[in-house]
Amino acid sequence: MKAIILASGEGSRLRPLTDTTPKPLIKILWKPLIQYNLEILSELVEECIIVVKYKHELFQQAFWKSFWNMKLSYHIQWDTAGTWAAISDINGIQQDEKVIILYWDSIYPKQTLETLISTCQFWCLVKEVSNPEIYWIFEEKNGKAIKIVEKPDTHIGNLANMGWFLVSGEIISLAKDISVSPRGEYEITDAIQKFINTHDFYLQRLTEDILDIGYAWNLLDANKYYLENLKSSDIRWIIEENVQIQWNIILEEWAVIKSGTYIEWNCYFGKNTIIGPNAYVRWNTSLWEGGKIWFSVEVKNSYIWDNTKIPHLSYVWDSIFWNNINIGCGFKVANLRHDGKNLRVLIKWKLVDTGKRKLGCIIWDNVKTGINTMVYPWRVLETWTGTLPWEIIK
Repeated sequence: MKAIILASGEGSRLRPLTDTTPKPLIKILWKPLIQYNLEILSELVEECIIVVKYKHELFQQAFWKSFWNMKLSYHIQWDTAGTWAAISDINGIQQDEKVIILYWDSIYPKQTLETLISTCQFWCLVKEVSNPEIYWIFEEKNGKAIKIVEKPDTHIGNLANMGWFLVSGEIISLAKDISVSPRGEYEITDAIQKFINTHDFYLQRLTEDILDIGYAWNLLDANKYYLENLKSSDIRWIIEENVQIQWNIILEEWAVIKSGTYIEWNCYFGKNTIIGPNAYVRWNTSLWEGGKIWFSVEVKNSYIWDNTKIPHLSYVWDSIFWNNINIGCGFKVANLRHDGKNLRVLIKWKLVDTGKRKLGCIIWDNVKTGINTMVYPWRVLETWTGTLPWEIIK
C-alpha cells in the first residue's frame, strides 16, 4: 500500500508565518507538523509520495528520501491549479493498488485509521457538522457515498469530508479526465465523484477530535494538545535552586531555568533557552531554541520560535512570536475584548470568527518593539518593508 500527502499549498491563511516556512514544516514541540502524520503512515504503508510546490526544496532538506522504514518521494506540482491535477501526473501506482490520500494539515487518531483499513475496501473519513454550507459534503445512502458537493446551497446532509481517503490507484487515471472548475482549478471533488460512481465508497464517521491547522490560532490548539499529553518531565540541563515546577516540562540541552521562576502546567523549553530569574511561565507555553524569558516576565499559552527575547517586566498571553524578535521592556499584549465576545480576524479580506474569547497577537520575524509597547488582541506585527498598506493594495 502507498500513501499520497497533499502538501503543495502556500498556507496563505497563516500569513505572515508561512512567508518563510511552508505550513507543513511549522513545528509543534520538536517535530514539523507533517511528521505527526508521517509517523502514523510509516506503520501502514511502504511508500509515501508528498505532493509539494511552495518552497519544495525545504521538504527534501527536512526528510530526504526516507522516514523510519518508509520510503519517501516528492512530486512537485508546478503551475497547474488545483492539487488534484498534480496527482494525475504521479507515476508508479498500479490501478488495483490501494492508496491512502490525505491532506497534511489535519492530524488523525492512529488507532481509528488502523481499524478502518482492515474493515472495508474504500472509504473516506467524515464528521457530522452543524454548518455544512462551508464544507465538502457527502450525500449518503446506506452508509455509502453517492455524491460529494462543495459548500452545497441546498441541504444534502451534514457529513463533511475530513481529508483522509482510501481508494485504488484507478483514481490517478480518473484525475486525468476531469475538467477545470468555474473557479479555474482541477477539483478533488470531481475525481472523487467519478470514483464514487463506479465503486462502493463507505463513509466512516469520525467521533474523536482531530487537529486541523487551518489558521494561525490553531497552532496554539496543537501546541496545547501535545503539551497536555506529556506524561512525565524530560529535564536535560540546569534548574537552579528555588525554582517551582508544577506538572511536566521538557528542558532541552544547554537550557537554564533561573532562581525564583515558577512554571505552572506543562511547558517546553528548547536548546540554549534562558528562563528567569523570577519569571512566571504557564499553561502550555513553548519557547524554542535560543529564546529568552527574562526577569519578572509572565507568559501564558504562547508559542515562541527561535532566538526570540522577551525582557523584563513584560506580559504575554495567548500569542505567537516567530524568529529573531526582540521585545522592549514593559511590553504588554491584551487578549480579551471588552465585551467578552469571540475575536474575529481579517483573513483574505473577510472577517473570520476564531471561536475564541482570548487571543493575544502574532509577531513575525525580526520585529523589534520599543519599551512599554501595548498591543490589542490578535493584531499582527510584521517586519517593516518600507511600503505603506495603501501602496500594497494599489
